[in-house]
Amino acid sequence: MAKVSNIYEKVYELQMRYCELAMKNSSLLKIIDEAEIPEQVYNSNAIENSTLSLEETDKILLQIDLDRYVTEREIFEAKNLARVVSYIREKAKNQELNVEMLLLLHKMLLSNILDDIAGKFRHGDEWVRVANHIAEDPLKISEKIDDMFVVYNTTLRENIIKRIALFHLTFEHIHPFIDGNGRIGRVLNNYLLIREGFVPINIKFIDRNLYYDAFKEFNDNGKTKVMEEIVGKAITNSFHKRLAYLERKEIVLLANYAKSEKLSYPNLLNKAKRQSIEVFLEKGKWKIGM
Repeated sequence: MAKVSNIYEKVYELQMRYCELAMKNSSLLKIIDEAEIPEQVYNSNAIENSTLSLEETDKILLQIDLDRYVTEREIFEAKNLARVVSYIREKAKNQELNVEMLLLLHKMLLSNILDDIAGKFRHGDEWVRVANHIAEDPLKISEKIDDMFVVYNTTLRENIIKRIALFHLTFEHIHPFIDGNGRIGRVLNNYLLIREGFVPINIKFIDRNLYYDAFKEFNDNGKTKVMEEIVGKAITNSFHKRLAYLERKEIVLLANYAKSEKLSYPNLLNKAKRQSIEVFLEKGKWKIGM
């Protein structure tokens, strides 16, 4: 696993650069946010085994007919998650994340899909298993969710990467809902990041195996290192993208940049994956601002 200690400090340096430019360029940031909704939706749903491609997700959100049959559920999953992602971008700036907001977001997510459980924690004998892990006792969910918020809100001195990683792992370990836990958990990450002046992150489908390793590490021994790596790189990737636009750089494919500058593309790609240079992955392509 790549070390992320350098990212702990770097994320605050990027945040300072971002905040200096963000207020003067709100319209540009809004366009960036809107443009990446399909990618956010695609990746989060794909992690949960949706069959939709990024292109198909984009078409559904634009209300364009697909070239193949997909279930009504998958269509609603795409539309509902897009609605939630869009909703929190502004809501998070003005309202604290609490249990009531959590239940509202879950209700929005499962509307027209599973209305009978939408916006409701598991209760009674509604046990669930996540891989080899039996999720929290339904009778203890409310208490555990309250504890989760307390821990997050009383660790303000901890690095944001560590706080988000622990929050996400704790939420998924509790697994408070019968369905929709993964998607709503990734939404909550962004709610908290936006509220604290950071940028939303996109956990990629291509990183799903590492993502699952993070849950296994936490369930087995309570450690958060793998999730910290995922969250840290996702935050820097998001900052790199926005700063490239805010600083009015020419955005080119990393492969083309390597060719024009006579640099080793494999070496640049290795640095990109470690996020040790200011590049970002967008729709499966590594890009850089010149």
